[in-house]
Amino acid sequence: MIHPTAVVHPNANIDRGVEIGPYCVIGENVSIGRGTIVQAHVVINGWTAIGEDCRIYPFSSIGAASQDRKYAGERSYTRVGSRTIVREYVSIQRATGEDQMTAVGDDCLLLAYVHIAHNCSIGNGVTMSNLAQLAGHCAIGDDAVIGAMAGVHQFTRVGPYAMVGGASKVTRDVPPFFLVEGNPATPYGLNSVGLRRAEFSNDAKAEIKRFYKILYGSKLNLSKAIETMKEDVATDSGREIIAFLESESQRGITLK
Repeated sequence: MIHPTAVVHPNANIDRGVEIGPYCVIGENVSIGRGTIVQAHVVINGWTAIGEDCRIYPFSSIGAASQDRKYAGERSYTRVGSRTIVREYVSIQRATGEDQMTAVGDDCLLLAYVHIAHNCSIGNGVTMSNLAQLAGHCAIGDDAVIGAMAGVHQFTRVGPYAMVGGASKVTRDVPPFFLVEGNPATPYGLNSVGLRRAEFSNDAKAEIKRFYKILYGSKLNLSKAIETMKEDVATDSGREIIAFLESESQRGITLK
């Protein structure tokens, strides 16, 4: 089901049930999974793989060359998982560096004008609202939410189930389950709505809240706060916070 005005390279790998709308351009090294619908005026090029049952709306660009001065035409990749929705004017760019990848997971929702730069890694179930922008090498955890018009600095991490408020400037890592907002972004408590919708247990929510108070409500430095958390951690959610805080970071943790 390819519209006659679409330009699809004969070497592209188009699975069964794929629909490609008017005036699309699909490059030589592109693969598109079963059931995906590519609406009008979409450009997909580079070494790009699109999963099954995705919906890609008009004027999106996926797999274009990185907007990075270091990019020199080397083979690098873009991957979009299954059931992900890519709304109008979204841009997802391939990585810088031989065999490196820009990756978007399954079941994501990318609203209009979202930008995902080179070498970013987006988990499953992530929501990015209109005009949210990621600079290069950002890592966004599963089920995180990036609010409208938020900007995330290069190499910044946003943990699973975290939420970034609209129009925020994020220059440091956001721990899992927490909410940040502002310019610069500062912590404002838990992502309570996200935790409730995901049906976290009362024990998990209580420990997340307690760890938030240790990190932001005490006068402990980061290393002492982690030691305090470790003393009586009891849930997987608590262990996930500790692992995030202990893992390598190029930007440091968002603090008040």
